Amino acid sequence: MSQKKNKKKIDKPHYKRLHNYYNRTGFYMFIWESLKKAFFPIVGVVIALILFNKYVYNINDGLQTMTETFSRVAILITFFISETILGLIPPEIFIAWSKKTSSPVLNLSILAVLSYSGGLAAYFIGRASLKIDSVRNYLEVKMAKNLKNTSKWGGFLILVGALLPLPFAISCLTAGMIKYPFKNVVIVGLFRFLRFAIYAWAIFSMVN
Repeated sequence: MSQKKNKKKIDKPHYKRLHNYYNRTGFYMFIWESLKKAFFPIVGVVIALILFNKYVYNINDGLQTMTETFSRVAILITFFISETILGLIPPEIFIAWSKKTSSPVLNLSILAVLSYSGGLAAYFIGRASLKIDSVRNYLEVKMAKNLKNTSKWGGFLILVGALLPLPFAISCLTAGMIKYPFKNVVIVGLFRFLRFAIYAWAIFSMVN
């Protein structure tokens, strides 16, 4: 009888075992809470942009000015730095900028590559930070919960950072701090390109 039970456990599909594990460790609740926290700020930003565009300053004109004022190289360098250091500037701004350029698809592709590369760079920053005692102690206290969750859920958090409107660099930085396998970050992080494709489809339809 015990052998049959063991056989059932062994034969249990991998995805069901993962589901049970994530459910048991509170992963789904963590994702839900994160999405709730991100939802209202995102809605607020969208509404603010709509009102700003309607009553204060035309965003299309601003993007055109940005294109004419700053060089392509300067904008791309700024974007890469932002995507490496905690995603300081929303990538949507740069996606909208790419629509106003003479080669939208090319520039969008470069942005996606830079965003992906910035995340990988953040991973190594996370690894390097562990060598500094004061930084390591600070991060372990301030980001203890994130470190613990990433240790438990690994690639799923990288996936969330790659697809959802949460800073990809933070997920990769945390992964580096817990020494999560780099090859897994490289593979799962590829979903970042899917995010850029989806957002570009939405943003390009709004920007003239």
